[in-house]
Amino acid sequence: MPLLPEPLDRLAAEFARLPGVGPKTAQRFALQVVGWSVDASRGLERALADVRDGVGRCPTCGFIAPTGELCAVCRQSGRDTGLVCVVAGPTDVLAIERSGGYRGLYHVLGGTLSPIDGVGPEALNLDRLEARVRESGVREVIVATDADVEGEATAAYLAERLQPTGVSLTRPAHGLPVGGELAYADERTVAQALTGRLPV
Repeated sequence: MPLLPEPLDRLAAEFARLPGVGPKTAQRFALQVVGWSVDASRGLERALADVRDGVGRCPTCGFIAPTGELCAVCRQSGRDTGLVCVVAGPTDVLAIERSGGYRGLYHVLGGTLSPIDGVGPEALNLDRLEARVRESGVREVIVATDADVEGEATAAYLAERLQPTGVSLTRPAHGLPVGGELAYADERTVAQALTGRLPV
């Protein structure tokens, strides 16, 4: 016989879907919600509904944006529009922006190539990237995918796919550990890696 009511188990299961949240942490989150006031619970409900209904992807770069609108980076004046940093996900954009060392634009792939997980080129935001490079005067693409097997495979694929466009392709050079994840690097490390990038 289960110790906790079924709705609480379901809530814990939903929390456990979040990255980095294991079963015990998810259960602690769910138990914490039990003690919330009605207003606090409704606040969480409203926030989740607002995210579901009002937040989507930027039609230009794929970063997080209000539904149907450009993201804050694409709207920002003074950015170097000839420089595009390609990343796997939105957390990578946030990490680079915190570094303060980059003033170009971004392109969010929505993942990296991983044949073992069934993630091929068609699952990534690659067609839009190629169109941007061909149509928007992009002179350099920084491929800032993680330095793991999937990230390196994605970088190699992008180099091959974008080579006919004549765009300059670079990778962040030093500071990021092999096998590490960009989203967890400190700001100075990210800034140094972007400053010292090398050709792909």
